[in-house]
Amino acid sequence: MIKQEILSIIQKNFPLVQRPFEEIAKQLNMGENDVIQILKEEKEKGIIRQTSAIFDTKRLGYKSSLVAFKVPNEKIDKAVEILNSHPGISHNYERNHDFNIWFTIAVEPDSKLGLDGTVKLLAKLCEIEEYILLPTLKLFKISVKLNTTGKDSKREKTKKIDHKKLDLTPLHHKVIKASQYDIEIAEEPFKKIVEELNIDYKLFFDTLNELKSAGIMRRFASILNHRKAGFNANAMVVWDVDERDGQKIGKIAASFSAVSHCYLRPKYQNWQYNLFTMIHGKTKEETNSIINEISKEIKAKSFMPLYSSREFKKVRIEYFCENFRKWESNFSKK
Repeated sequence: MIKQEILSIIQKNFPLVQRPFEEIAKQLNMGENDVIQILKEEKEKGIIRQTSAIFDTKRLGYKSSLVAFKVPNEKIDKAVEILNSHPGISHNYERNHDFNIWFTIAVEPDSKLGLDGTVKLLAKLCEIEEYILLPTLKLFKISVKLNTTGKDSKREKTKKIDHKKLDLTPLHHKVIKASQYDIEIAEEPFKKIVEELNIDYKLFFDTLNELKSAGIMRRFASILNHRKAGFNANAMVVWDVDERDGQKIGKIAASFSAVSHCYLRPKYQNWQYNLFTMIHGKTKEETNSIINEISKEIKAKSFMPLYSSREFKKVRIEYFCENFRKWESNFSKK
């Protein structure tokens, strides 16, 4: 059970201190080396994907959207290869629908193609004619925190946070670039970063907390591999709700702890659903039970769970790097 407690802590409140695992050990009345050993084992098993700063793509000036492609089965392999080559595509899944390939994409602030142009080019390269662009109209929740202990409440309060305005300095950019990568599970996991930046721990943590107060860094946390952590039934549930009640309905859906993502997105003639919720469960029965609970509390004309059948890509976007320009330069000529 201690292992589950540790995994819960590093997902929610990873300590931004010189020796974070010592801090976790104090909370659980155990030794620092024991915490480190447990986490190393979980990392080796692939249960912990990455421990790093998690940034708000849009607050960094990037344009982003969820996109769904309708790809014939015989073209899926080629399409996946092309899509996965784009550095701004962080998540790419096959789901049980005619629109079968779903991915999230971001383009950097000075992209020559822009978001629409990049998606059009990808559709052309993948040789598909029908797709839907689903940018966020309203974000209610984005926070993947798997209930590893089984103790989390089924409902949670979602608070509106007023972020401070912040003009990014060269130091902010350096800290963002350095803290977006996976840290080592060691006594002083941030030591290499502060040494490379030639700053002390206080300035490093003060800068991270400043970025958090501004909403640029969502949080510093560990992200778990859902399936390897035992959450094998993860569904993107889409709901057809009245746009006039969208704000109210979205807040109710977001209050369920099993919902990690909740957004309002646009409707189209060929796509009637505008509320999107990501729901995580250990079994399909558990996930369907949560979906059923939500359906009783929100007013929706219809809803549809889209389970992922294959995961093609799941990574963190590497911000402020040359990969975006290289991709545009290589593929825009095709």
